[in-house]
Amino acid sequence: MDLVGLDIGTTGVKGLRVNQRGKVVASASSSYPLSAPRPLWAEQDPEDWWRATVEVLRQLGAGEVAGLALSGQMHGLVPLDARLRVVRPAILWCDQRTARECQEITNTIGEERLLQLAANPALAGFTAPKVVWMRNNEPELYRKIRHVLLPKDYVRYRLTGELAIDASDAAGTLLFNVQLRKWSEEILEALDIDQSWLPPVLESPQIAGKITTAVAQATGLPEGMTVAAGGADNPCAAVGIGVVRRGLVSSSIGTSGTLLAHTDQPLIDPQGRVHTFCHSVPGCWYCMGVMLSAGNSLRWYRDTFAGAEREVAVNTGRDVYDLLAQEAEQAPPGCEGLVFLPYLMGERTPHKDSYARGVWFGLTGRHSRPHLVRSVLEGVALGLRDSLEILHGMGLEVREIRVIGGGARSRLWCQIQSDVFNQELAVPQVDEGPAFGAALLAGVAVGQYATVEEACSAAVRIKERVQPNSKRVKLYNQVYDLYRSLYPRLADRFKVAAQFPLADAPPVRHR
Repeated sequence: MDLVGLDIGTTGVKGLRVNQRGKVVASASSSYPLSAPRPLWAEQDPEDWWRATVEVLRQLGAGEVAGLALSGQMHGLVPLDARLRVVRPAILWCDQRTARECQEITNTIGEERLLQLAANPALAGFTAPKVVWMRNNEPELYRKIRHVLLPKDYVRYRLTGELAIDASDAAGTLLFNVQLRKWSEEILEALDIDQSWLPPVLESPQIAGKITTAVAQATGLPEGMTVAAGGADNPCAAVGIGVVRRGLVSSSIGTSGTLLAHTDQPLIDPQGRVHTFCHSVPGCWYCMGVMLSAGNSLRWYRDTFAGAEREVAVNTGRDVYDLLAQEAEQAPPGCEGLVFLPYLMGERTPHKDSYARGVWFGLTGRHSRPHLVRSVLEGVALGLRDSLEILHGMGLEVREIRVIGGGARSRLWCQIQSDVFNQELAVPQVDEGPAFGAALLAGVAVGQYATVEEACSAAVRIKERVQPNSKRVKLYNQVYDLYRSLYPRLADRFKVAAQFPLADAPPVRHR
């Protein structure tokens, strides 16, 4: 029987139907908008997630399905009232409004103690600062809260009627003891957050509920079908490409960008530059560096500068990103000294700076559109190398890097990553990692596989390997030295830029 994996992403829901051998037999997607009511804010209506989920499940088709699991965007706050109704639009992982609340949390608990308990510093994207922000800024709505969920867990509640969370998503709330894999009573007491608001914690392959009668009628899924807990998008993506053993690392370029290393122990960076979270593999963890605007940087370039390419794509049926990659290939590696800092939404690793801003540095009259778009691709890879350097410094073994997301679908972007990292890259057969990983977790939940590792061995295949070019490696080492020298020189200027008055404009909704 088949398995279904759903990924509740930032731009839409992606669904896969997978057989036991790991072959994708059907796929579907449905998009929804992201709202930016104010600069650096990011919100979504959870009803949009639900509408898209039902649409995707209908597209995947009815029939012999054994189980389902969900993956989803991390850190988002979905507050519910006593009747399980959404109190306000969900505040997303990339929202940067909580700088003051992060400082409040750090002052209350202590920076060192917070790292000991939550394995991470207080960062603007995490869930706990959002809860505190609501208390500080929306007291009337805050008083209505009786339950706090994350995005995929809200969708699972709509599928099953059950409230739950898995350890991998709970680890990203800043309310969770990551080493002990349970809610931190010390943090909750210090922040005066009621533990009864938080759902029971399961491991990712555990059963979290069954499909209800109403959902079965709406989607065609079998009534009573098993729904597994699932996991956060990054560890589910890691499962989907087989990063479930020591020495394996994933490089993922979606809206955000991540470099994730599997570990059998909860290793913590004493400077808090990379995250340590619970893996979707029970009893395992991972260390991860995060860029807030990786694929989003290229999307911004597309929306802002690539009107002609978008028109050609519409008229010819070609992918606009393929056209941009073709244009980028016309520029030389290193872009003749043009460097792009991809800090369009602030940055997390390694700088932890919500004030950081995007920069093109080294622009001259020689530079043209190919240089601009290639510099964006290179800037994202250079930002991911920041994380790789930290992982090396922590003593983590890096035997193989597997790529996923938009960075895996572009041959040029894969080659740039390989050259910047000076590392062979492995490209998996299936690049829809989060949804594919969720399907494998569902397979463990229903007993088709004994363990997550067994599921990966049975279903994950590598289709291509990309080798670094020694000449370009040397060049990119020089570019990287320039890249990493820029932020320290600009950090205080970013804060000045943030104080400038904003134009009176309506809220932005991205599609």
